[in-house]
Amino acid sequence: MKFIINFFFIAFLFQTIYAQEDSLRLVRQDFKKISAKNTVTVTSYKKQGKDFVYVGGFGNIDVYELDKNGQLTPVSNHELYKQQGPARGMVADQIGGNDYLFVANKYGNAVETFKILENGSIERVAITEDTEETHIGVAITLQVIHMKKSSYLFVGGLEETPGLSCFKINNDGKLIHVQSLRDNDVIHTDGIIGMFSHQINGKTYLYTGGFQDNGISSFRVYENGTFKNINNISDNETDRYLTGTYPVTGVQMGDDYYVIAGHRHHKYYKRKGFIKNTDFVYHGDGVTVFKVDKKGALVPHYVLKDTEKTRLKGQTRIEVVSSNADEAILAIGTRDDESIQLCQLNKEGILKPINYLETGFSIYYGLRAHEMNNQQFLIAGSFRFDLGKVVTYKIEPNINRENEQLKHIVSIKFKEEATQEKINLVIKTFESLKTDIPAIAHLEWGLNDSTEGMSKGFTHCFTLVFNDESAREIYLFHKAHLELVKIVGPLIEDIFVIDYWIEGKEYELEK
Repeated sequence: MKFIINFFFIAFLFQTIYAQEDSLRLVRQDFKKISAKNTVTVTSYKKQGKDFVYVGGFGNIDVYELDKNGQLTPVSNHELYKQQGPARGMVADQIGGNDYLFVANKYGNAVETFKILENGSIERVAITEDTEETHIGVAITLQVIHMKKSSYLFVGGLEETPGLSCFKINNDGKLIHVQSLRDNDVIHTDGIIGMFSHQINGKTYLYTGGFQDNGISSFRVYENGTFKNINNISDNETDRYLTGTYPVTGVQMGDDYYVIAGHRHHKYYKRKGFIKNTDFVYHGDGVTVFKVDKKGALVPHYVLKDTEKTRLKGQTRIEVVSSNADEAILAIGTRDDESIQLCQLNKEGILKPINYLETGFSIYYGLRAHEMNNQQFLIAGSFRFDLGKVVTYKIEPNINRENEQLKHIVSIKFKEEATQEKINLVIKTFESLKTDIPAIAHLEWGLNDSTEGMSKGFTHCFTLVFNDESAREIYLFHKAHLELVKIVGPLIEDIFVIDYWIEGKEYELEK
């Protein structure tokens, strides 16, 4: 009887769909160019009262200092081992009084250890390469676990030699191999893209998501760094969404411990031969919540299913923005929806959508929550090779803009040597934005006709109208807008941009 009651309770939770709320919003603060070819992963670290951001991509790691307003100042950039990469997994932590950045160099088949210097810059101190007994070939995910006497780095990889490895971290940053477990048909360690650890009643547990084998596994970790499997949960079509298990995180609320897993469904991969098991059924997208039982094992608890009002397609990163005994705020980065979805997890373990921002670029593991002076920020990186940006957002109480539109005003002063032919090209390219970017509700332009003598040499004014902030983000990072910037940049002496909100829906989007 108890089994039947629990089954229907889970089914009820699975079918419950909440309407989107908008109590919080994301407000872009800054964006900076990176030296790598794209952004694959982002992490952050506090050192001596300063906040630093580390952005890893193909070939390079970029270092920035983050100020209290979310502005980024470049510090340095560094080549990865063998000029490979990308820097797929990155985690910063303190070991024996020293600050280190550990980097999973995906196609370098190695884990790099960098010492974090006083100014936030990094200096490589160790390289741990893959061997026949380890599983760090095509290294992807890293997790630091602190025990009473020692600290350990867990490494998960993908493709050729899947499995889970543990290394003891010396105070000098060097890694000593402790144990490796080769993937098999029972555990879910084939393509560990997400890992998370809980410490419960003096015991440590590690949870791994298997991207290729569509599930999640639980492990007990012991004081000496060894580990053993506890339980394994595979994808199904009733109370979990784990096809292409990707991000894994967790929270504690009071006496309850939860693990949250997302997925990038195999449906979204076009590369032939990459997905090992092609016999899968697309049953939608969702975020799965597991409750941790007394033995550290996972129990399916709740699923937030994707709808037209959420943005959960192709989840690649889930960050815990904040948490307390009553609720946790999560940020979910998506590659296919190109969005950041905010959600609330309540103390009953029910996940509820809050609000989302369409970023205008795909997020591929490059999302990081960072707190400064009781203010929450998100740092996101674009996976697009044509963009090469890292972007900061502040999380603020939402303002109801349902019956408003956003006007984006761009005034241009051209250089004296700019020919009329080139100016006409700028105008034509601006006009084409309305066709190339459907998120623009209205676009118009005109020549200055003021007789007051206060125009300061600005001759052309372009006005764009958006229905919401997501539309503005889509425009800002759209390929057509980036092409316009390339054309306009060499021709302008000065530019002035201002945005403001207007009451009412003056312009409707064309269907």
